[in-house]
Amino acid sequence: MVSMLDKRNRPLRDLRISVTDRCNFRCTYCMPADIFGPDYPFLKKEELLSFEEIERLAKLFAKDLGVVKLRITGGEPLMRKDLPILIEKLAKIPGIEDIAMTTNGTLLPLYADKLKKAGLQRVTISLDSLNPERFKQMNGRQMSIQKVFDGIEAAKKAGLAIKINMVVQKGVNEQDILPMATYFKTEGHTLRFIEFMDVGNSNKWNLAHVVTKKEIIEKIHSVYPIKPQPPRYAGEVASRFYYEDGAGEIGIISSVSDAFCGSCNRARLSARGELFTCLFASSGFDLKKIIRGTDDDQDITKILKERWSNRQDQYSVERDQQNGNQFNQKKVEMSYIGG
Repeated sequence: MVSMLDKRNRPLRDLRISVTDRCNFRCTYCMPADIFGPDYPFLKKEELLSFEEIERLAKLFAKDLGVVKLRITGGEPLMRKDLPILIEKLAKIPGIEDIAMTTNGTLLPLYADKLKKAGLQRVTISLDSLNPERFKQMNGRQMSIQKVFDGIEAAKKAGLAIKINMVVQKGVNEQDILPMATYFKTEGHTLRFIEFMDVGNSNKWNLAHVVTKKEIIEKIHSVYPIKPQPPRYAGEVASRFYYEDGAGEIGIISSVSDAFCGSCNRARLSARGELFTCLFASSGFDLKKIIRGTDDDQDITKILKERWSNRQDQYSVERDQQNGNQFNQKKVEMSYIGG
């Protein structure tokens, strides 16, 4: 297996591919409605990478840089027309061991079967509250929580592995931590709590709004005793915990209070074809211009290797060193590069 290391000796194993910057939600921590309104200039079709261009790049990442995992993101990836066709292309790439997708779940009743047959293995479904009114408020579109439950059920019936992601914000939905744990503990789906992150520039992030990993652990452990588990593989994002009664596990993604930059092995391909080597990056490298300008894959591979081998990103560590809120840096919006 190819082992392409960056300046901090981190291998590249995981490529996250955003297929659209559009979404049918307006979650306040990602695409707040006051900014992403009716007149917002979303990308035009010709500005997006085509499925063939995505496939070409994914093949090179797998063959020459060691990528073994692909995750499809957005925006809401299921708003990209004919997405199962792309999944089928990616599933045939030699060396790719795992293909997953992050989604809000509302369109899964239409696509879950097709996605599974095309080769998708797993879905991570975003759900930030079980309270119907709070959920409507948080998604910014008054979308019914039942649509997410329908999506979860559709994924289950299709045979897709399921994880649930909950972004926790102090003063917004921290009261839902235990109800979420209780519900998904009995449902048998792994629930992952995510610290509110300062991704992009529009979500009004403040360190005071972060419910930390430690606080989440204490809240759950007080009712459902949990014990930490070792990572299943190098670079695993979530800290894992098993319920001591044997009823499954939870995960906590803690890029704010417990930065994991030192083991980050992920690159991101934006919807417009830019390569980002950090979720919190200010800018990306325009691969779309490169691949539309040459038929020589060796030229592209050389560029990809140069970009990764010169990578030094450790944004979360640097933010911690500079006192959180005081670390002001313009960053790309999450809707362009996914989570």
